Amino acid sequence: MLKHNDCLNFSPMDAAKGICRITGNIINIDSDVCEAFELCPKCRNCSHFKNSDKDELGMCTGLDKDNWTYGDLNAITCSSHELKK
Repeated sequence: MLKHNDCLNFSPMDAAKGICRITGNIINIDSDVCEAFELCPKCRNCSHFKNSDKDELGMCTGLDKDNWTYGDLNAITCSSHELKK
């Protein structure tokens, strides 16, 4: 299930809430996403993220060397990020 912190338009304030960059409203991270939702590149939605466990710890296989990573890690600057199809 997607949350607000999975959106490019979300700017976090703390662990529970953030600001929508479109509306300027304060929103809870775990509330339903809106119609302006844009998927933020994260390891969990990359085709190179493999073998994740129940805590979403998995293996990145898209760089020079395979490394453990968290699925929630922001991958906006990752040159190898490819959205899962």
